[in-house]
Amino acid sequence: MGLCWANDSVVSELDVGTVGGCGSSALPAFETRVGQHPGNLSPTVENVRHERTWMSNLRPAAFEPVQHEPAPLRNKIIKSLRHAVETGLLEPGTRLVEKDLCQQLNVSRTSLREALRQLQAEGLLVEVNNRGLAVVQISRNDAENIYRIRALLESLVVEQFIENSSPGDRQALEDAAEHLKAAYRSGRADDIVTIKREFYDHICSGAANQIAFDLLNKLTLLTSSLRRRSVERGVRQKQSIVEIGAMVSAILAGNKQQARQAAELHVANSAKSALDGDA
Repeated sequence: MGLCWANDSVVSELDVGTVGGCGSSALPAFETRVGQHPGNLSPTVENVRHERTWMSNLRPAAFEPVQHEPAPLRNKIIKSLRHAVETGLLEPGTRLVEKDLCQQLNVSRTSLREALRQLQAEGLLVEVNNRGLAVVQISRNDAENIYRIRALLESLVVEQFIENSSPGDRQALEDAAEHLKAAYRSGRADDIVTIKREFYDHICSGAANQIAFDLLNKLTLLTSSLRRRSVERGVRQKQSIVEIGAMVSAILAGNKQQARQAAELHVANSAKSALDGDA
């Protein structure tokens, strides 16, 4: 990925690919089970006629006009724009210029607008004085609330991981934790952010809580610039290695209380580092 300056706006060169493969997909076969009609009639000729009439009455309502959506392309655009925000290629307040983005992404304006509308609905983009969309800038109060909500969610999913995870899930989490610690030791902020998301993906997957994972992704995206400021600090990186180790040790030991406390402490220290610069 890279940056392109155009019309005093920053746009990212994102790897989405060309527009293509968006033809209408075949509709799945429509099956209707015979015999599910009122009266529980016996299978006589008269009943069969009645059944055919009953089914004929259903047909007009069964087939609604279907609008094709190029969802795969739209999802690629959304993923790339989220990644650009997450890694700092698109900073809070950056105005998005549709024409430039279409050229950089090599996509149609229709596909781009569908993606932008979804990101706007998620709160990641906002309308700016009728001049288009920009990456949202959140207040300190909103950021504090996000970190408090994160603490609740993350302490919940570590407890659910202990309750629901398989031996394979626990081994995968242990491996992911080592991968994350290595990223912290490298000091590369982009790697830390990406690998940490994968780490929490393992936790939420083992916890059987995809809703929490989706919420955590949305919340951390809103504080991306603050989060990067935190993970770039060497002292915070060393502190995080210890905190992640304590959390995973408690999880693998099956100690719910210690796991919850470790998760809450990790988020609390992250908030202090991000908001106040304290390690």
